[in-house]
Amino acid sequence: MDMMPLTKPALIASWICQIVAAVILGQTLYFKFTGAPESVYIFSTLGAEPWGRIGSGILELLAVALLLYPRTPAIGAALAVGLMVGAIGAHLTKLGIEVQGDRGTLFGLAVAVAISSLIVLAIRRRELPIVGGWL
Repeated sequence: MDMMPLTKPALIASWICQIVAAVILGQTLYFKFTGAPESVYIFSTLGAEPWGRIGSGILELLAVALLLYPRTPAIGAALAVGLMVGAIGAHLTKLGIEVQGDRGTLFGLAVAVAISSLIVLAIRRRELPIVGGWL
């Protein structure tokens, strides 16, 4: 499929959003993979400890790699959006906006990743495999 290259402003905006999403996702991996009490609490509340915590950590690590690899940011953004739909949904249903006195920080970070990733998807939608040619 022939794709038009992105304009310089679009490329810069995409990379800023890719880095924002990757940094936020990346910094949470430490807590998931070390079994930090906050992560254990969250996934226990969701009935998904430890496999949900470890599995979501692996998927988030994959999203970070895909967001930062120059040929796959659209795929990484799509994966990140899917993961954040789950995270935001968990906050709005079982966890609440505020978790263990964090004043909504985790919820806000999930929203920031979702918005950043949606912007990447909007800019790079034509790079998505299979459906990109139709967008």
